[in-house]
Amino acid sequence: MRKFSILIAAMACMVAQPAMAEIGRIKNVTTGVQIVRDGRTITARSGLRLEEGDVIVTSRRARIGITLSDDTRMAVGPNSRVTLDQYQYDRRRQTGRSVMSVNRGSLGVTSGNITRTGRDSMRVRTPTSTLGVRGTTFVVEVAG
Repeated sequence: MRKFSILIAAMACMVAQPAMAEIGRIKNVTTGVQIVRDGRTITARSGLRLEEGDVIVTSRRARIGITLSDDTRMAVGPNSRVTLDQYQYDRRRQTGRSVMSVNRGSLGVTSGNITRTGRDSMRVRTPTSTLGVRGTTFVVEVAG
């Protein structure tokens, strides 16, 4: 009985550890797009689940379309590097926060429900500025 209790406790610890949650998915992609996750490089493909901290890197002629869990739609253009720094969204409570960085290239965004959760709930950083999004469609371009 004691061994059984130890086994149950060990299994509970394994279940209690947080797994990286899906924050969105790739909807469409051309060749030449990589996702850098925890130091590993993954070739982007339609349907791939994205996680907080992922870095999207596109080559000279590549493009990618992404939908996040709050229905934010993003289009990353050629020769870009975009980091999904922070993303938490609770669909049930309609609360959340999103921070992403555009290090180079272009990012087009049609904001979703997350911008309705509070002032400055969505931010886009560039090497020289930070944009607080209040619900709109916009494009950010960073030379580099």
